[in-house]
Amino acid sequence: MTTPDAPPPTVWPTLRARDARGLIRFLVDAFGFEEVVTYGDQPDGSGDVVVHAQLAWPLGGGVMLGSERDDPGNPWTLTPGTAGCYVVTDDPDALHARAVAAGAQVVAAPHDTDYGSRDFAVRDPEGNLWSFGTYRGEPRKA
Repeated sequence: MTTPDAPPPTVWPTLRARDARGLIRFLVDAFGFEEVVTYGDQPDGSGDVVVHAQLAWPLGGGVMLGSERDDPGNPWTLTPGTAGCYVVTDDPDALHARAVAAGAQVVAAPHDTDYGSRDFAVRDPEGNLWSFGTYRGEPRKA
């Protein structure tokens, strides 16, 4: 769990997707992300093009994503399927089973690492690499 004195998350991995609404559904169904907000290209927020979406991770933090689109002059262009994220989970074996049931492509089955973590890795339908494990990082030095 996150400690009460930990600062709120301020680093947000971002992704672009060919099918952003499909990727959102996958991340919710396969991994358990929570959809916080999704803005489409239509005035009411709907539409096939996702301008911005925010998904929260239950233990803290999350990801932001949007549709791949022509956006001349925007320096923030990412190629879909090229992101990689490490996400902390308390139950990697159960999450691995959930991800596989939802169609995630297994890259590394659940295993114990030499640094004491229980990890696995999968790819989402867009090709992004997701690594999940119990390793929470080293504590900050005072």
